[in-house]
Amino acid sequence: MAYELKVNLIHDEAKLPYRANKGDAGLDLYSVEEKVIKAGESELIRTGIQIELPKGTEAQIRPRSGLALKHSITVLNSPGTIDEGYRGELKIILINHGKEDFTVEKHMRIAQMVIAPVLQVEPVKVEQLSPSKRGEDGFGSSGK
Repeated sequence: MAYELKVNLIHDEAKLPYRANKGDAGLDLYSVEEKVIKAGESELIRTGIQIELPKGTEAQIRPRSGLALKHSITVLNSPGTIDEGYRGELKIILINHGKEDFTVEKHMRIAQMVIAPVLQVEPVKVEQLSPSKRGEDGFGSSGK
């Protein structure tokens, strides 16, 4: 079942999010500007779009594997969360973990957006949690 994602193009250079292959989880997001990200620094990149998410969902902004592998470019706050009620322009924080400056070009695919359901919970204060097999074992507790 497909849900409708309303997209408003607010910039002349904006492109609709695009799913490269049927069944892919992510929709590619595109830059509307050219900007240099210096080695070791981050930049806010405009997409020129606004979205209206289906009720009970969020948009998760994730890195593109090709940019990460080939250029060490990734989404800084990955995954970034776009809340259902946000109506502003989508802007992506990219960081350059590489040793050379990287130029983001107009219409370059800069990130991917996955729409996911959100479970609404109400925090309740308790005195004790139910036991589990794992208990309080944390980092590295499951082995190699």
